[in-house]
Amino acid sequence: MNFVSYFEIPVASMPRAQRFYERVFAAELELAEIDGNQMALFPFTEGQPGASGALACGPSYVPGKSGVRIYFSVEHIDRTLALALQEGAEANYPVTEVPGYGWVAEFIDPEGNCIALYAAERTPSAA
Repeated sequence: MNFVSYFEIPVASMPRAQRFYERVFAAELELAEIDGNQMALFPFTEGQPGASGALACGPSYVPGKSGVRIYFSVEHIDRTLALALQEGAEANYPVTEVPGYGWVAEFIDPEGNCIALYAAERTPSAA
């Protein structure tokens, strides 16, 4: 069993955050109101690996880089990090190899959250 089943990324501005995440990850997020909070749900396919999650905007959601660190699996880590920076993120940790596991990098999103990237392999053209 995988322990993580769902995550929420706190945001102060849903339009800004939704635009950022849709562009960086080339995905359409579904807007919803859940328990009085604005949510933008990441795509989820039942039976596939990975957790479901959402951007969350409401009184109890306070963005910040000192909270839980979420790792997004990506195919091209260099390209994704560059796109995040182009879309307004700040670099936090460069693309770095974790021997035996893969590659990681981090950025601070426009909301102030520290978000991490993970790739099992680093494409030769991007190294």
